[in-house]
Amino acid sequence: MEQCTAIVLAAGQGKRMNTDVRKQYLLIQDKPVLWYALEAFEKSFVQKVVLVVSEDDIAYVKTEIVEKYHFQKVSSIVKGGRERYHSVACGIAAAGACDYIFIHDGARPFVDEEMLERLLQDVRLYEACVAGMPVKDTIKIANKDGFAQTTPDRNLVWQVQTPQVFSYALIKEAYQTLLREEENLLNRGIKITDDAMVVETFSDHPVKLTEGSYHNVKITTPEDLVFASEYAKNLSFRNL
Repeated sequence: MEQCTAIVLAAGQGKRMNTDVRKQYLLIQDKPVLWYALEAFEKSFVQKVVLVVSEDDIAYVKTEIVEKYHFQKVSSIVKGGRERYHSVACGIAAAGACDYIFIHDGARPFVDEEMLERLLQDVRLYEACVAGMPVKDTIKIANKDGFAQTTPDRNLVWQVQTPQVFSYALIKEAYQTLLREEENLLNRGIKITDDAMVVETFSDHPVKLTEGSYHNVKITTPEDLVFASEYAKNLSFRNL
């Protein structure tokens, strides 16, 4: 059987939520936001979960989330880094060798089994794939002064989500190269925003876009939490 490990990122500050509580610990239908992603992986084919959190939150997450809700697949809780990609690198180091790495933002509560199965099928074929959906709106590329400059073909534009899934060897090598080249990237003003971009930048390996879900939202603002609370009312596992 293939060895699949999930890295769940929950070290973010969540400043746009305008709350003293980190967004991953806010409640959706009486469960923390982070619970939903961990529950999805707990019930999935993934064998192991590495949870990446702020150093100050390690003890809290261990007792109030992992132990409280009996998540058996969380093999380690490690501290994150300064930037998201540092946290992913910490997660990869803690994961150890496996076949495939699923990298997921803990602030996306509505990853589900069907999505994970689609990603598994694609990573078997392509070694690199990311969840996403075609955009519904027309997209404008702006210039530095805020004026519309170009309009890309909407049929070719996707909004990218997580999980982002890669063969272990591919993502490990790409991140090792990123950390070596980090200073050079910063000097050139290049900001790494997701894992696919790491692979795109430091390898010639193409990344497949795999259907995610329009419900696979990231909790970023108070409006997102309102939507998530309403959507979660219809989920059968909310009362588990």
